[in-house]
Amino acid sequence: WSSILRIESVQRRFTRMIEGVGLLPYSERLQVLQLTTLAERRSRGDLIEVWKASQGLSRLAGVFNFSRSGVNLICKPGKSKSSKINRIKRNFINERVMLFWNKLPIEVENAPNLNSFKAN
Repeated sequence: WSSILRIESVQRRFTRMIEGVGLLPYSERLQVLQLTTLAERRSRGDLIEVWKASQGLSRLAGVFNFSRSGVNLICKPGKSKSSKINRIKRNFINERVMLFWNKLPIEVENAPNLNSFKAN
């Protein structure tokens, strides 16, 4: 996360330089400029990859485990004794995106194409 925070600080600093919005709080600057945070963009990209995998359109298809119904993303249980390994595992895409994917409405998960998935 430290690299994400550093990159986010660049966006924070840059948006301060824009006349008319530079004095607003960061969240308001993002709204006015129609931007999202780096974490939000990463989550959106992760969700797009899961959708592609669920449709068989991604090389990452084998990374994700779907429930028997094919709807929910599940995680195989198993915790390592090493805290370092557990910390690394949390950053894998399947761990990062599982909660977000499982909260999506079923019609979004089953979107007929990528553009309709992105629009929702």
